[in-house]
This record gives sequence, C-alpha cells and structure tokens, in this order.
Amino acid sequence: MKYYALLFLFASFSCGTRSSDRNEPTSGLDVDEHEFTAAPAPEWSDLFVRKSGWFGGDGIFAIPFSGSDYEQQDSVLFLFSDTMIGQIEGNKLKPGFSLVNNSVAVLKGKKPDSTGLTFRMAGEAGHYRAIFRPNAHKPDKDTYFWLGDGFVNRDAGKDLFIFSYQITNTHDNSALPFKETGNSLIRIPAGSHFPYTDQQQFDLPFNDYKSGGETISFGSAVFNNSSSAEQAGPDGFVYVYGTKGADKKLVSARVTPARVTAFNEWEFWNGTGWTKDVKSVATLADSVSNELSVSLLAPGKYALVYQLGGLFSDICMQVGPTPVGPFGPRIVLYKTSADIKDPDLFTYNAKAHPALSAPGELLISYNVNTFKFFEILEKQPNMYRPRFVRVKFKSRSDSQPGRAE
Repeated sequence: MKYYALLFLFASFSCGTRSSDRNEPTSGLDVDEHEFTAAPAPEWSDLFVRKSGWFGGDGIFAIPFSGSDYEQQDSVLFLFSDTMIGQIEGNKLKPGFSLVNNSVAVLKGKKPDSTGLTFRMAGEAGHYRAIFRPNAHKPDKDTYFWLGDGFVNRDAGKDLFIFSYQITNTHDNSALPFKETGNSLIRIPAGSHFPYTDQQQFDLPFNDYKSGGETISFGSAVFNNSSSAEQAGPDGFVYVYGTKGADKKLVSARVTPARVTAFNEWEFWNGTGWTKDVKSVATLADSVSNELSVSLLAPGKYALVYQLGGLFSDICMQVGPTPVGPFGPRIVLYKTSADIKDPDLFTYNAKAHPALSAPGELLISYNVNTFKFFEILEKQPNMYRPRFVRVKFKSRSDSQPGRAE
C-alpha cells in the first residue's frame, strides 16, 4: 500500500464532486482581520514527531490532490526540502542517519491522523536519495533541488506542478554555505508512478545568475485564482510569487493555468498594471520570508502570510483586495518565541495552508532549525520538524469580538 499510495491518490480523485463534499470558498464569512485568536495546534505539530524513517524536514507545503482548497473529500501532498532519515530510541539518535535534499508525504484525508500519513523518499533504506534532482548529464552532489510551492492543475490534465530552486554548495565556511544557481518548474503527469521518473523540468528564464545582480526566486507561493480551482471571484490566472534580493522583497507574476510552462506568456505586476518585462516588477511587500502564502481569507480579502525577515519570531499577515494587493499594514498573528525557548534554535518560513484551514481560520506552519545543526540534532533529534498554529478570525456578525493584542 505504501509504495502505491501516491499513484493511487493521483489517479483516483476526480475534478467534480457533490456540493456537499466541499466547502464553499470562505463560506461567505466577512471576517475582521484585526480580530482574532491564535494558539498552537498540537494535533498537527505532533503528527510529525516520528522515531523511525523520516524524522525531520523543512520547507513544508501542502498541495490538495483535487486541485481545489475547498474539497472536503480530498487528500494532501506535503513537500519537504532537506530531510532527515534515521532511527530514534528514547531521545537518542542512533548512528547511521542520513540527509536527502527533498521528500514528500501523503495525508489521506485532511485530518491530522497519523494512520493516514505516508512518507516517501527515493531509493532504499541505507541508500535514500532526493526524489527531485536537477537534470544533468553528470550528477553533482553539490547541486540539488529545494522545493517551493506547487499545485495540481485542472487546466493541464490534473498534472502536478512544483516550483524548485537549484542550490549549489559553496564550501566557503560561512553560516549559509550555499547559493541559488537556478529556478525550475517540475511537471509530473497525473497518474505518474513514484518516484516520478517521467517528470519534466523547465528552467525559468527570468534570472541571470552570473551577473551578481538581484535574482527572483519564483515559487515562494502559488495562488490559483481560476474557476477550475473553485475560487470565489476568479480572474482565470495562477499567481506565482517570488522573493527578490537579500532584503526579501515580494513580487508576483501571473499566467493562465493551462499555459504555466509558456514563460513568454508570463506577466509581471509593475505597481500599476501587468507587463511582460520582468525587470519592471514591483515590490508588493518587503522583509517577507523565502516561503510564504497568499490565500483568500474572505470575500475581497487576500491574506499574505509570512515570517518577518524570514528568521524573526513574528508571523505576520497583510491583507489586500486583490492577489497583488495593495497589501495593508503588517498584523502580527503570532510570535514563535512563545513556543521555542532554546537560544540555539531559530524559526523561519511561516505560511498558511488554506487546504487544511476551516472557513474563517488559517492553519499556519513554521520551521525550526539551528546553526549548530548536527550538534543540536544529536541532543534534540525531533527538533527539525514543522510546528503549527491555528488563527481564528472573528466574523463581523459577532456582537462582541475580542480584539487581539
């Protein structure tokens, strides 16, 4: 069953379901983004506490197999970047653990039920490898993929599209000894067998990595605002968000879902309209995180969720009337320092998961890491896994909302 879990789920979910089997987008709730409560969601955090096999990873994205965030009878594909595999006895990590650069998991259903969660890495025990690796005539262990956001594209045969970043180790003894050397879009045909040997890779042509100038990492978030994705007020485009430069400026491109690999048809928001000139792309927000989310919070309200500056403890939200804003002031939803007290640990890359969120709520994850990775991992082997927070917004129909501080 485990080996065929991904294949089964890819092949068996159809685009059409009964209206009773899906949530209407936001259920018409008119929420006040300034009125909310936020608290840990331990049932989701605990789902990723494991003692055998996959026991840690970062970069979690949640992609519904149906291609819609609103299907209730659905399952979810989780994407992870750097992944730890091994055995933990008690609180001690046994020798022989390994790291691969990406992995996936399938959650059957949309509830935090460990019996429905299956993790997959390519290869076999003792010889695991990343599922997605850059196409090359000569494999290079110093060049690999980290994964961005993705979506199942109902306008392209229900194929799965995943954005990825080609990373190359620099061996420069810095705190972050790597750099981005490419940006790709991976296409996996619907019904593909794991580990997806029939995947296609398309290099995005929007960066010149040799010039030393600012580059855009497209794939930080994806929002499919099409009728096929069952969005309210669709405009027929999929929005692909990217982070630009060291100060993490948010930018956006858009394209029709059926033409997502036709990069000459991509348009970029320049602050007043859409243009084919990527060099004129405008900043939507600054000091965001490398991974984030944009989703429909309520009618006419699009929520941008991210971790301030990528590494600070503030999980922030900005709300705008369109998928490209203009986004309003920062609202601090939660401080990860409430949960993570160890000074050797840091948190990063918060994002919302609309496919796992109830109407009027946002389920948000963040990652945990350390600059003393292997030293701390020996002491805290379950450190390197996502944590979750649930934010519940007050409806404007509530008579006595409590303002969040």
